[in-house]
Order: sequence, then structure tokens, then C-alpha cells
Amino acid sequence: MHNYWVVGASWDGGNDNQDAIFVEKGIWQLGWKDGFQPKKAAEMKAGDRIAIKRMKGKGQTGIKIMHIGIIKGVNLDTNNIICTVNWIVTDLNRNISESRGCFKSVHGPFKPDLWVNKVFCL
Repeated sequence: MHNYWVVGASWDGGNDNQDAIFVEKGIWQLGWKDGFQPKKAAEMKAGDRIAIKRMKGKGQTGIKIMHIGIIKGVNLDTNNIICTVNWIVTDLNRNISESRGCFKSVHGPFKPDLWVNKVFCL
């Protein structure tokens, strides 16, 4: 059974969006090298579903889902965690009213439920 991950793609405090580069290269890369985020990202595995989210902006609730894909592989041998991804749907800009606390880079693993269905539905 696969898991579901909601991830960020903005570096430098949210000022440098990497998602277009990730989609073009067929990857997702964690921008953090230390702390809890790399340990969480190390749980990702081939076959898991991944969605890049973006915050809506100051004072707004919820998140926007930008891209949805399937993880093909995870490279843990570098200083950064890099997933190869088959990006299935790109440039969604899907509004999700409940963020479920997805404010950092890596969130999950989520199991299927109504919220996951809203995030990942094709």
C-alpha cells in the first residue's frame, strides 16, 4: 500500500519557488539538510503519491495544490533527499480550504480519507 505526501517547493523562506524546476526535471528535492524534515522525507518510497502545495498568502487559510505525482525512487545517498517523480498532473492551482497543518516542507504519510481524496483526486 502506498502513502500520500504533501510537500513544499519554496526555498529561502518561501521566496524562491522550485516547483517548475522540479516538474521539468521529474524530481522533488528537500531544501532542508538538518532537523526533523529530512527524517520525515526519508520515509518516502517508490509508489507513494506526492503533491506539491503552496501557501495561499498572509492571513489566508488552507493551501493550494500545484502538482500531483507518483514517486519512482528516493535517493538518500546525498546531503539532500531527492525523489524521482512521475508528475501526473501539473499546474493545478487547486484550492484546499483545510491545510491540516501543512506549513513546512514535508507532511505525511497520510492514509486515504476525504481530505486526501480532495488533495489527490485526478
